[in-house]
Amino acid sequence: MNDTWLEVACELPNELADILAEYLADVSGAGVCVENLNVDAFSPAEITHSPLMTVKAYFSAADDMAARLAEISAFLDDLAAANPGAAIGKPVVATVKSEDWSTSWKANFKPLRVGRRLLIVPSWEVVEAGPDDIVLSLDPGMAFGTGGHETTRLCLEQLEAVLLGRPAGSPPSVLDLGTGSGILAMAAARLGAGRVCAVDIDPDAVEVARENLAINGLAERIECSATPLEALAGPFDVILANILAEELVRLAPQLTERLAAGGVLILSGILAEKEPLVRSGFAAQPLAYRETARQGEWVAMLYRKDVAPA
Repeated sequence: MNDTWLEVACELPNELADILAEYLADVSGAGVCVENLNVDAFSPAEITHSPLMTVKAYFSAADDMAARLAEISAFLDDLAAANPGAAIGKPVVATVKSEDWSTSWKANFKPLRVGRRLLIVPSWEVVEAGPDDIVLSLDPGMAFGTGGHETTRLCLEQLEAVLLGRPAGSPPSVLDLGTGSGILAMAAARLGAGRVCAVDIDPDAVEVARENLAINGLAERIECSATPLEALAGPFDVILANILAEELVRLAPQLTERLAAGGVLILSGILAEKEPLVRSGFAAQPLAYRETARQGEWVAMLYRKDVAPA
């Protein structure tokens, strides 16, 4: 895992933060976080513009940062042109250590309840769980996914509803595409799934996920790798894909092909404004759209691959 990373921080109004975060996640291929800006010197009544946020993206020290900064600056210029008067700052670069990132997560990551039974607990904390709680111990490290972000929460809630609502029978197989910290795959295993396969194109994320699987005693239960989607042996009864909207559309045929008849596909990582793009991108697939769940500016969509009549 890389010891040193380059942090690019951009300050802008909070209503634009998700747009920039999605762009930076695509450009960096690594972690992105959004932080509130402290303005201790002013009272809220004195602030005439929208509250500001700082969006931070992380790049390998080996990256061509001059080229990256040129791309990011051009995107910010376009964003400013589309939003006249918006206080959009210039990108600022800093060098950070891997352990600094982990420490930052620890300062903000607290025990979290999601859905009916899931309780997500930082690996460095101890909580008193109820008899029906499913406890997931997590150290996100350099990977995305603590359950706090809307996209992950939406996936967890949809997954819990699907798995707890299935009729008794053989345990369903689950694919977690873009596993990040491994949280969705671990939740699937604890919720009664059979075969669980967790994959990510980022080898650092795979390493973090494997560490979390070991913490939770699930290393032998879950297949975790950087295997490409096209090389995975399927089909799967449930597929979770919490990645960018454009990537979901690109992978639509492959996701559909690897979904078992009667299976459920849960798509997340989708800004609400991009729901029509994803709906259109999956319209040609032999899938039945079921519902859209919403939290904040994000949505998750559920499809089912209906069993063909005999």
